[in-house]
Amino acid sequence: MRASSLSHKVGVGLRSPHYPYLEQRPSTEVAWFEALTESYLNSRGRPLEMLQVIRQDYPVALHGVSMNIGSPEGLRLDYLQKLRDLIDRVEPFIVSDHLCWTGSAEFNLHDLLPLPFTEDSMETLVHNIDLAQDFLRRPLVLENVSTYISYRNNEMSEWDFISEVSRRTGCHILLDLNNIYVNSSNHGFDPHYFLNHIPMERVAQVHMAGPTDYGDFLFDTHSSDVPEPVWQLFKLIAPKVRHLPILIERDEKIPEFRELEVEVMKAVSILESSYEAERSAESV
Repeated sequence: MRASSLSHKVGVGLRSPHYPYLEQRPSTEVAWFEALTESYLNSRGRPLEMLQVIRQDYPVALHGVSMNIGSPEGLRLDYLQKLRDLIDRVEPFIVSDHLCWTGSAEFNLHDLLPLPFTEDSMETLVHNIDLAQDFLRRPLVLENVSTYISYRNNEMSEWDFISEVSRRTGCHILLDLNNIYVNSSNHGFDPHYFLNHIPMERVAQVHMAGPTDYGDFLFDTHSSDVPEPVWQLFKLIAPKVRHLPILIERDEKIPEFRELEVEVMKAVSILESSYEAERSAESV
């Protein structure tokens, strides 16, 4: 993706309720779109047609939820083949999935399940990531996930685990600020400490979304506007990520496209403010 200015860095998820509006090819503040991989792997109908229409005008990223990269059973080659065919058709600038497991070879649980932060788990990940990257002929971008339990046998922190996986495999990190906020609340750690211990040079993309507050815990639903604590985390890292693609996610209670653009413009404003602050500091 070539960007001519900071305002060209912020995108949104491509969602079917917005198809009629986007088919009109309106002028928009949105610079790129992220498509849910699984919606297009077996499709030859309207979803794929719409994705190809969008791809004519915008860069597109593919974001998967069922690669099952943490599975000790190994990866499904039929899934990887379909994904490679879709990559050849769409030519995405990023191909991403989640640092998790999603079930067995025969049964997909349709959830992003946490991995134990152990050396054994890491060895499985390294093997699977190497296989996927070789098969797809490109580096993967893997996202930190929201979790609601932790394993007693964890041998390291989440941030150290993610950092080491990236170092050993060469994969990049999709830094989801909402998931960091959710996990920090659910598990009682400082989100700033997480961000300070992630190798930002390995981050290739940033996600922001809104969770649901159930009182005792936060649940990652992508059903609300980006909350203020997530915006604050974004402001903290904006000077380090303003060259990266930023995504506003919404999967439930999807608003009108124009409402999402408001959050896109807010993200752009934060990026531009960080740039101006840096320039002012350099001129002093």
